[in-house]
Amino acid sequence: MAASSLIQDDDDDGIHPHVEVSVTTVSPSPPAPDDVVPVRPVTPPPADTPKRGKMGSLLQQNQLIQTLSSGLKRHCDYVKISVPEERGDRLPKEWWKTGVAFLYAVFNLVFTTVVITIVHERVPDKSVSPPLPDKFFDYVGRVPWAFTVTEVNGLILSGLWLVQWLLLKHKAIVGRRCFFLIGTLYMYRCITMYITTLPVPGRHMVCAPKLYDDSAGKIRRIVRLISGGGLSLTGSHMMCGDFLYSGHTVMLTLSYLFIKEYSPRWMCWYQWICWLLSASGVICILVAHEHYSIDVLVGYFVTTRLFWWYHTMANTHALRRVPNNFLSRTWWNPVFNFLERNVQTNVPVVFSWPLPLPSSCRQRYRIVEGGRDD
Repeated sequence: MAASSLIQDDDDDGIHPHVEVSVTTVSPSPPAPDDVVPVRPVTPPPADTPKRGKMGSLLQQNQLIQTLSSGLKRHCDYVKISVPEERGDRLPKEWWKTGVAFLYAVFNLVFTTVVITIVHERVPDKSVSPPLPDKFFDYVGRVPWAFTVTEVNGLILSGLWLVQWLLLKHKAIVGRRCFFLIGTLYMYRCITMYITTLPVPGRHMVCAPKLYDDSAGKIRRIVRLISGGGLSLTGSHMMCGDFLYSGHTVMLTLSYLFIKEYSPRWMCWYQWICWLLSASGVICILVAHEHYSIDVLVGYFVTTRLFWWYHTMANTHALRRVPNNFLSRTWWNPVFNFLERNVQTNVPVVFSWPLPLPSSCRQRYRIVEGGRDD
């Protein structure tokens, strides 16, 4: 910017001082219309004003230059926009880990059938060891069809959870959590069944004959039990001894916990229906006198605590680095670190279609796709 002034002062001729200011702006590109700073023109003083000296003219010129400079500085400011660095995927799928957890669950389920076959040979005869006294049985009589309700409710809950899991976007992470918990719960069940063999809870129970040293017959029973899913509805479960703790209670409780945890909050009606199916199924186990009350109680306690402990560590990332975290002292903490090492945030409940949609349907599906905000 350059400014020049012409000051004329002639006291002898009585001519008033006249100031001319010309402002020239030099810039690489013309400013936008919004960046123009209006400048008030300097008009000469009227003829009837008293004569001002050279000092007043210089002050007026200095004020004008300062005004122009401040205006240019104000419009030359810029805003620095910082672009954050891109983070890696904080919810990696890692399907191979899900496959490892699935094999872990399958192994323990198969091992459970082997233990049931072994324990069946140790169950005492009803004539020698009658059923143990149970307070629930003292007040509630046996209802023969109640156990069928239990297994039907379990199949419904398992089917609902399977469909819900297939529709989840992060099904790989949720799947390995589910498989790990199933495998661990049934491993615990193998230990408790083998350590303590309880007599049958009711004289109505009919147990298959013992095979003793017939290894081939035992293998056929194992295969039959696996093929029938261990359900009485399929006629595959005719063995006794798998009482402590209840496997039906585990599946009813665990299915409901996963359905509730990984369903949107606005689907409370769906969660309540699943809770009723789970609770009624557990109660019908006792009404049918198929398990002792302690079997159901221990099954519920172990399932809920293991589920809550695991998800507390999974959803509270600060606990993973705290040295005095007592939850990290569990034997399965190294397995947990292996499965959850790369999961750096909570898993949101977002649904996605498991199969690729045609291009014409993708836009419509994005409109109805929903999820739970964290």
